[in-house]
Amino acid sequence: MSGVLSGFAVVFVVVGIGYLLARRGTLGAEGETVLGRLVFFVAMPALLFDSLATADLSVVFSATLAVSAATAFAVGICYLIVARLWLRRPIPELTIGALSSSYVNSANLGIPIAVFVLGDASFVVPLLLFQIVLYSPLALTVLDITTMRSDASRFETMTAPLRNPMVLAGAAGLAVAVSGWTPPEVALQPFRLLGGASVPGALLAFGISLYGVRVLQRGASPRRDVALASVLKIVVQPLLAYAMAHWVLGIDGHELLAIVVVATLPTAQNVFVYAARYGRGTVLARDSAFVTTLASIPAIALVAALLA
Repeated sequence: MSGVLSGFAVVFVVVGIGYLLARRGTLGAEGETVLGRLVFFVAMPALLFDSLATADLSVVFSATLAVSAATAFAVGICYLIVARLWLRRPIPELTIGALSSSYVNSANLGIPIAVFVLGDASFVVPLLLFQIVLYSPLALTVLDITTMRSDASRFETMTAPLRNPMVLAGAAGLAVAVSGWTPPEVALQPFRLLGGASVPGALLAFGISLYGVRVLQRGASPRRDVALASVLKIVVQPLLAYAMAHWVLGIDGHELLAIVVVATLPTAQNVFVYAARYGRGTVLARDSAFVTTLASIPAIALVAALLA
């Protein structure tokens, strides 16, 4: 339990600093917007390129990747179907909700939890790369297309993904990794430096967004959407991960524990950054991240107690 709390303590401190910055007005009225755009257009693409360009792709293709990808898509599709039929939400909000229900906080929470609870940070690497190589670009492409102005030309619609910095950075990093060429350290240092700002930047922006609002406030928060995303994220995704890993792939022991713990991680603050960038589903992303982060503490402790 102490390992779980240690991992979450770091996140809560940085989010709290963001909240205090907003309360004092240090970054001004547009602080959240500017910081969010900096993370989306600069820091995250830099982190994505650096992570992929230096990745050992042989480590990525593992049982953890198979389970992570399958459960993320299954939970995301489940959200899309239920929210579309029950809540009648438009596609951009459905996309943000699907991410909120399945996009795991694999970096700023996943790595410390993997170190403290599982004893090995490599358990989150396949999930991290899956999300930034495939899952994020897919969701961002949908958002690019569905939030374009109504008078956009066919050419603008078809080339929208090619103008997305995350997609471009991912493609460039993957090309370097596949080529087998190792860029010189001096060439990677700027990307590493800028990428290092992505996690704290996203957490600070999330903390700023919490100031002056009440999470799950009646009339302002889409409570049913948040409840659906939170239950899928904290309950359904770990159960699916256990079922697939144990009963389909025959995995037991410490590897099974690692897969289920990783699946129990909360919604990533990246989803809030994406929502803020497109101006759709921001409250849903913010409240889902907040609720799942709190709920995941006892959930991960329970998983560790049952499977350790």
